[in-house]
Formats: sequence, structure tokens, C-alpha cells
Amino acid sequence: MKIFHSINDFQVSTNGTVKKTILTLGTFDGVHFGHKKILEKLTQNTENGKFESVVLTFFPHPRMVLQEDSDIKLLNTIDEKIELLEAIGIENLVIHPFDESFSRLTADEFVQNVLIDQFHIHKIIIGHDHRFGRNRTANIDDLIAFGKQYDFEVEEISAQEIKEVSVSSTKIRNALIEGNVALANEYLGYNYSLTGTIIKGKQLGRTIGFPTANLKIKENFKLIPQNGVYIVKSTFGSKTVFGMMNIGFNPTVEGKIQTIEINYFDFNEDLYDQKITVSILERIRSEVKFESVTLLKEQIEKDKIAALTYFDNN
Repeated sequence: MKIFHSINDFQVSTNGTVKKTILTLGTFDGVHFGHKKILEKLTQNTENGKFESVVLTFFPHPRMVLQEDSDIKLLNTIDEKIELLEAIGIENLVIHPFDESFSRLTADEFVQNVLIDQFHIHKIIIGHDHRFGRNRTANIDDLIAFGKQYDFEVEEISAQEIKEVSVSSTKIRNALIEGNVALANEYLGYNYSLTGTIIKGKQLGRTIGFPTANLKIKENFKLIPQNGVYIVKSTFGSKTVFGMMNIGFNPTVEGKIQTIEINYFDFNEDLYDQKITVSILERIRSEVKFESVTLLKEQIEKDKIAALTYFDNN
């Protein structure tokens, strides 16, 4: 998959001839089952390479730019989204920097300067409720009219498919906020994950026999599941390692900041400063404040048994 970090950088040609494109656009946060149904329309419309499939997405998320008080949390970082889209078979991904200047493009400017001049579109696949142009004044009827004017096709994504995407995204976010990772994974079609760098923590886990890797996530917009203990796995090279993860404030030892700590089973390699991905499989329990570190250790031992039982059964 070719990746372009601006609309202006995009270009596709064969033997000096510019190829036309089949394009869709959106945030595609989560790249879940509903999104995949839409994105597969791209790969099915390329007519064996006659046209190039293009996904146009934006970063920052438009709400981060247009709503100053927005505290939106996203399911995917840019790197995660790239990996998921590539797996679907998208040929070209354009991640355009969204800013106020871009939001002020009129519908005519967007069609002429972006769709026609830059993407040379043959077809655009778009939702029935899509609005575009300055102040979102143009709708799909306007786009169809532009299509007739500039000779490109408009394929409308049905209301039912759009509803599926919207409902799924909402259910995924709500499930994660409630700690129901199993349900979120079902809607996603893959395991929700967290990616970050391992940093040094207080190293309390070492003193009670459960050394942990402390995960620092760079992207503050990434949605973190509800505090609690989770069953997880990670891949290091060709080896898949299982373990359990605690998200929370460590109330037993009067912790003040939220941390993400992973205890891997049968694994003792040095992970400091390494970037790792943690796939979250299931939730064991909520975070609890214990009356002593001894009671905390006893509960962690029970958590480990629960995790190992899960792996034995799955």
C-alpha cells in the first residue's frame, strides 16, 4: 500500500499515463466490520487494475480542529489504521492534515481541486448522508450533479450500511469504556490493542513476584479501556507471549496517576525503551483497593490462574 501524507503528494501513473481512481473518504476509526463492507467496494471496483483504489482520511480528526473543547477518543492511532487498511487490500492511503483552511474549501473547490485535479476520479463511493464543502452545505445530490458535470460516477452507500457503521462504532467505544473488551473485539473483528513504549515504573511488581512492563502511550487521543485487570498477548519476533495487564491507579499503594502495567508469563527479556503492541483478549475484574500488599499479591495470583485457565480453554 502506498501512503501519502497530503492530498498534494498523491500521484499514480503507469508508463507516464495518469490512472483514474476509485475513491472513498472518511475517518474509518476502528476499521471494523461495517467499514470493511464499504472498503471492499473499492477493491471490487478497480476492474483488475484499470483503476486505483484510494482511501482519503484526515488527521487530526476534524472534531479536534473544529471543536476546541472536543475530548474525542479514537479507537486507532494512525499506525494502527495503516496496518488495518493495508490488510484489506487498499492500494493507496492519503492521510491529509485537516485544518481550518481545508474546512473552508467550497464544494466546487473540493470537487475541482481535490477530486478532479488531484485524484482524477472515475468513481467516488460515499454515504447517502455525506455533506461536504464550507459549512457542510453540499450533499450527495450536489455530488451527483458534479459527477454529471465532470464525468465521474457516484456510488451511494446505503442508509442501512451507514447505520451499521455508526452503531458498531458507538457500541465498540461504549464496550471499551465499560471494560467489555470481548464485545468490542466481536464488533471490531480483531482484538483491540494498545501500542506504546516500555518505561520504568515504581517496580513494586518485582517485590511481590510479578514484574511488570509499564506501557507509555504517546497518543493522548487513544481510547483506553475501563480500569481493571485484563488478559493479554503480545508478539515478539516469532514468539507469542501471554500475560495479564492492569489499567488503573494502583490504589493499594496510593497511586496518583493512571498506569498500564503488563505481567507476561514465562518471559523475562528486557523491554525497556522498546515499542510493543498489547492485544487485549478479555477482562478479569475491576480495579480494587486492598488493605495490604499481601492481599494484593494473593489476588494477583488468582488473576494469573484465571488468565491461564482462559488460555487453556481458548
